[in-house]
Amino acid sequence: MLSATFRLRFAVVFTNLVAMLCVLAPTASAQSSAAAASRVVVVQADRVLTEPGKAPRGVTSIVIENGRISAVLDGRQSGPAGARVIDLGNRFVLPGLIDSHVHLDSDAGGDAALIESVTSSPALDALRAQWNGMKTLRAGFTTVRNLGDGRGATLALRDAVEKGWVMGPRIIDAGRSISVTSGHMDGTLSLAEGLQSAVNQDNLCDGADSCREAVRRQVRRGVDVIKIATTGGVNSRIGAGLGQQMFADEAKAVVETAHLHGKKVAVHAHGTEGINVALAAGADSIEHGTMPNEETLRLFKQGGAYYVSTLSTVNGYRERLAKDPNAYPPAVLEKVLWRLEVTGKALEKAVPAGVKIAFGTDAGVSKHGRNADEFELMVKHGMTPATAIVAATTNAAELLGLSKEVGALRPGMAADLIAVPGNPLADVTALKTVEFVLKGGRVVPLSD
Repeated sequence: MLSATFRLRFAVVFTNLVAMLCVLAPTASAQSSAAAASRVVVVQADRVLTEPGKAPRGVTSIVIENGRISAVLDGRQSGPAGARVIDLGNRFVLPGLIDSHVHLDSDAGGDAALIESVTSSPALDALRAQWNGMKTLRAGFTTVRNLGDGRGATLALRDAVEKGWVMGPRIIDAGRSISVTSGHMDGTLSLAEGLQSAVNQDNLCDGADSCREAVRRQVRRGVDVIKIATTGGVNSRIGAGLGQQMFADEAKAVVETAHLHGKKVAVHAHGTEGINVALAAGADSIEHGTMPNEETLRLFKQGGAYYVSTLSTVNGYRERLAKDPNAYPPAVLEKVLWRLEVTGKALEKAVPAGVKIAFGTDAGVSKHGRNADEFELMVKHGMTPATAIVAATTNAAELLGLSKEVGALRPGMAADLIAVPGNPLADVTALKTVEFVLKGGRVVPLSD
């Protein structure tokens, strides 16, 4: 029989070995990913848009080292000895696209979303987020801003992607979205009272001090950006409309606290008063912004906030209703039908007024992997293909605080680029057919 001392020593050694393996396993994976990106790669193509908003270049070679662009050269050049050459022929190359408004942890809507919220698990949420993240990445969107995730799945995915453990888009994450009690982000809406205590409500705030505390909770979780709602929402399971729900002092408290901690603020807002309260408080972006007035446009210009119109939500609504006319409860269906009628009208006002536009889809309401559908709607409602592409590259990069990293193809920037057939500057629907994706110098497989 083994002595107690021997058993104790064996347990200690075994525990230390397990701990060491747990540390080494992800490290080895990350090292493997880093090694793959450290190779010198040269991407060649006939047409390359290095600076969105400017004319594309002709035949160009992009030299990539350690996952970053080291040179942009005229003509087809092979680069340093031993470099891997990828010739994309006559495809059109442009920077990796950026979606400023997604929800990677879900793609359900209506009653299906409610059922998912009470039957799924944090572990399954994380796997679903990675699944949707790959759909998004393969669609050419190498960077996303995730605006709302109740249980931390996308925060975990963000970190796993950064470490190289899994493949996915670069993620800027907001953690839990903040609203007032009974507001758009109140997860207890429509739940029986006996179930409400089981729902995490630390994202709710009432009064300025409470709202400051709600922001600090999200900062403590390690979020990149703060998301709040100053109005009701289309998908809120409450018949309280889409008007203002957060008072001016509450909105100001949120923005001031977030900015104090170096975090930008994205604001869900539909109704005019709720949009204007957020802009007056210093919000960095307005999401949806469905009912602007002249004061709204003035405030956008005065504060330099971005407008993220999320037009393709209507595609998700139409598809779910076509499949099941009862997909949404009556209180939500009324708002969905309204949104179908008015979507795009706000963008038609914002563009000629000179408001800054950043690309965002609200994917999760619409389908993940079909983010590029938004381009067609943006052009339909007042933008040109060129300005829509700017919205999804340089503008979105500025909004996300990543202008030195992504949004253009310059030496020193991350080697994020995509290739499409045709010319998206002439026909923006070409961006729906992505034939090559490079993220951080690594080729993304377009199928499993």
